[in-house]
Amino acid sequence: MTAPSDTLDHDNSRSPASIAALRPRTPVDLCKRGEMRVERFLDAATEVFTEKGYQHARLSEIVARAGGSLATLYRVFGDKEGLAHAIIQRGLRDLSSHLQVNLSGLPPEQALHLTAEQFSDSVASEQFHVIHRIVIGEGQSFPALRDWYFDHGVGALRTHLCEYFEQEVAAGRLRMASPIMASSQFFMMLFGDLVIRISSGNLQRIDATELRAYARDAVENFLYGTLPR
Repeated sequence: MTAPSDTLDHDNSRSPASIAALRPRTPVDLCKRGEMRVERFLDAATEVFTEKGYQHARLSEIVARAGGSLATLYRVFGDKEGLAHAIIQRGLRDLSSHLQVNLSGLPPEQALHLTAEQFSDSVASEQFHVIHRIVIGEGQSFPALRDWYFDHGVGALRTHLCEYFEQEVAAGRLRMASPIMASSQFFMMLFGDLVIRISSGNLQRIDATELRAYARDAVENFLYGTLPR
């Protein structure tokens, strides 16, 4: 039987900022004003998808909030699914900018607290909510988009932390059977429950201060467990 750690992808070349989109936007010649319009379309789509869910969101309402025309939206994104792809791609770029911090040389407690704090800032965003409502809540309807997100988005974050764990294990400062498995477990311990609640619509608002405290507790449990010492 193959060990679980052997089934997990560990491709160091992947990062949210560098990978190509699963469904790249059709090349469209846009002026600066047009590019600003594109961002307004994405902002408006994020709002509408958050409020009404992907299936019930109407392109006409997105255009009404963003301004511009339905023809421009179709020309740039193709359709509603194209908008979803663009939102997720933008979200991964933003998340990457938060998390691609050099952890090398930091003691484990400092490195994991730093990772948790930066990740918690992303979790509190509306963009994070809509990404998971689409990927998890609508994943069966869009399996290619769902699988691309987990392979490239989640996989890239896991790989980044795994590299740090491998360095610390080699230096004798951490002990773990599988650094790649431990990196997956770390992110699930941080916010796995919140992601499920967000994507199912069970949780609508997250207080940023409470979220950071939640993340700090998760780091302590990951590093030290719950047995008395």
